[in-house]
Amino acid sequence: MTHIESMLASREPYEVYQWARELFDGREYIEAAQALEYLLAEHGDTMGTGEARELLARSYYHSAQLMRAVDSAREILERDPGNAYAVILLVRSLQRAGRTKEAAAAERMALALGVE
Repeated sequence: MTHIESMLASREPYEVYQWARELFDGREYIEAAQALEYLLAEHGDTMGTGEARELLARSYYHSAQLMRAVDSAREILERDPGNAYAVILLVRSLQRAGRTKEAAAAERMALALGVE
C-alpha cells in the first residue's frame, strides 16, 4: 500500500474527492491524479463518479500525461457520449500530443455535438 493509499483508506469518498479538488486547485496535478485514481479504484462502480473522472482527466492533461488524459476522456465518452467537456479535453490532449489525425476526428465529433 502506497503512502497516499494508506492516508486515504480511512476517509470517506467525498473527503477524498474534496482533497483531490484542493490539490488540483493548488496546481498539484500529479498528487490530485493519485488521489482520484485511488478514489475510482475503490469506489468507481458507485454512482456519482462522473465529476471525479473529469477531474482525473484534467489532472492528467495539466500534468502532461497526455495519453492518460486521452484514455480518460474516451472512458468518460463511453459512459456519457454527449459530454462536451470530455470531447474538448480529448481534442486538446490529442493536439498537444501531436496526434493531429486523431485530433481532427475528435474535432469533427465536437462539431457534431455543437462544441467549438
